[in-house]
Amino acid sequence: MSIWETLSKVDCSQKVEKKGQLSYLSWTWAWAEVMARYPAATYEFQPPVFFSDGSCEVWVSVTIDELTHSMWLPVMDNRNNAVTNPDSRKISDTRMRCLTKCLAMFGLGHYIYAGEDLPDSGPIDGKALLAKYNAAEDAPAMWASFSQAEQSAVLAEQG
Repeated sequence: MSIWETLSKVDCSQKVEKKGQLSYLSWTWAWAEVMARYPAATYEFQPPVFFSDGSCEVWVSVTIDELTHSMWLPVMDNRNNAVTNPDSRKISDTRMRCLTKCLAMFGLGHYIYAGEDLPDSGPIDGKALLAKYNAAEDAPAMWASFSQAEQSAVLAEQG
């Protein structure tokens, strides 16, 4: 099985954390999942890049087997806005989020970055989801718990 096939099948849904409008995976959990399958995997951070407006971007490269992917991420607040003149803590936190984002390039939790909550497990039963939604005591909360794909299936079922 390829690295992508192996890591994209890992269900991360119970490990997703929300901070403000952003979803995160714990870097410690994500790295443990990679190490359990690829114990020789490595990562390396490049020096942060600072821009003239005071914002900053971090870069990381991850190597699993003979495959290397690199990823970047700006230092942001919980509203996805760039932070100017970030302190070392903000840079450190962003580096670890960037590491997790880079692991998604190998398949681990990739669907989180597409706005999904669960890996693709096949066709979605829009009729069953609509019935579940209609029977819910708290319909807005039920709707919010559906992934974008599930919401689309329900809307398609409603016509």
